[in-house]
Amino acid sequence: MSQEIERKTLLILKIVRDSVAPVGARIISRRLQDYGIALSERAVRYHLRFMDERGLTELIGKLDGRAITNMGIEEIQHAMVHDKIGFVISRIEILSFRTTFDPVRRQGLIPINISFLPREHLSESLKVMAAAFEANLKVSDLVAVAPEGQRIGDALVPAGKVGFATVCSIVTNGVMLKNGIPMDSKFGGILQMSKGRPLRFVELIYYSGSSLDPSEAFIRGKMTSVREVIANGEGKILANFREIPAPCMDNVREIVSNLRKAGMNGVLATGEIGEAVCQIPVDTHKIGMILIGGLNPTAAVHEAGIPIENHAMSTMLEYGDLRPFAEVYEEMSI
Repeated sequence: MSQEIERKTLLILKIVRDSVAPVGARIISRRLQDYGIALSERAVRYHLRFMDERGLTELIGKLDGRAITNMGIEEIQHAMVHDKIGFVISRIEILSFRTTFDPVRRQGLIPINISFLPREHLSESLKVMAAAFEANLKVSDLVAVAPEGQRIGDALVPAGKVGFATVCSIVTNGVMLKNGIPMDSKFGGILQMSKGRPLRFVELIYYSGSSLDPSEAFIRGKMTSVREVIANGEGKILANFREIPAPCMDNVREIVSNLRKAGMNGVLATGEIGEAVCQIPVDTHKIGMILIGGLNPTAAVHEAGIPIENHAMSTMLEYGDLRPFAEVYEEMSI
């Protein structure tokens, strides 16, 4: 029983930590469902009061919004290490399941990444991203924008920031799953580009053994050179590696074609049965697939020295709430 309480406490702490603004019991209760835990708002408030007493969280404002304390951050880092292993792969599976997007009907929920841009650097950031979108270094041209104080999905945009949503590569996983095709998500990595084409992976982080999102880690580590790829076709971008069962290939081609018609161009390359793709070996009877990283446009912003905050695999948005980047760029650059 004590272990179960500790597990719920840690999950609540992670939700509070990953929220960009103080978060209340209602949202926490909703997000706990993603982890297969059903707790009422009343039960969540009980846990939060207990966590306040332990100094792990603190009440912010007049409502029940909580923020994590330094002690709470340390608790996540040191407690129940085995629970942190594989956190990223679990997130991929959850967002894949929650994806309801139908590329033929062009409606449904799509997984997105969220980035927060400094309002004073908005024009410069959009200009940098425009080059990445024009160079097709993205999953989709469709984006969403929100000013401070408003929400993108479940995320509240902080003061002084502009929220910017990009389509996450997991949309491919989700659509495949809904069509009965399993995808084995292997790793996120840094893909070296040569003459504008994928050459080889030079860095990788396996999802199954990581509690950190690879794309966020690579961007913070200044390991991308998206702007160089834009300028001369040579450099390093964010990409992800998947495997699919070989007998599904005909269905996969049709689904990828439908995704592209709907503005989802996340599939960068596919191999042959049991054939290595970009020097990555593939299991027998399977086919390797490379998905381009959805955060490449915002990685370019980070490379330009603009203080941008990225949250990969963040939340879900309706397809109809997304707009073409070119439209947003023209509107917000005035």
